[in-house]
Amino acid sequence: MIETVINRLKCHIKKCILILLGSAILAFGLYHVHSFSNITEGGVLGLTLLLHYWLHLSPAISGFVLNALCYFLGYKTLGKKFIAYSIVAGSGFSFFYAIFEQFDPLWPQLAQMPLAAAITGALFVGTGVGISVRYGGAPGGDDALAMSLGHLFKVNIKWIYLISDLVVLVLSVSYIPLNKIVYSLLTVILSGQIIGLFQLGKDKA
Repeated sequence: MIETVINRLKCHIKKCILILLGSAILAFGLYHVHSFSNITEGGVLGLTLLLHYWLHLSPAISGFVLNALCYFLGYKTLGKKFIAYSIVAGSGFSFFYAIFEQFDPLWPQLAQMPLAAAITGALFVGTGVGISVRYGGAPGGDDALAMSLGHLFKVNIKWIYLISDLVVLVLSVSYIPLNKIVYSLLTVILSGQIIGLFQLGKDKA
């Protein structure tokens, strides 16, 4: 009995450490790539920017509401353990981002290299979110929504990511030049596919 409890505790600790690793990779990429290269993401983040432009609604408010709704859906579909791991993932992301932003960007030249920025950003986002998702956590509302819908409809989450991101990016054309959207589109397609690859081993993790 005691040995079983210890083994479960070790398993939870291992998953939390790996989820935090994913959050750190995600925060690193968003700070050192996205925030300095004008490459955006789809999903909830892109939707908050869209609402801010057209409705003058602060992303602080819309982001909180949208993420809360996504986490609620995740709770109803995936359970309490999902929420617990997602709290670890989300808190870890905020913690690591707060640390990274204390330093100068490593690659400021990416601002002049949108193609390189799009590919590099996708690698960090896809890997970071992919690790967290594989071990049961969701760093943001987008991830919770993708995991929930993927579970409900038995579809690989890379397609959920792709569809939701494409919808937001198409709507964002209403205020973002097409030449900027193209690179953001490349980022969300690549990152979604990478996340999907990590999910393939989720049941074995």
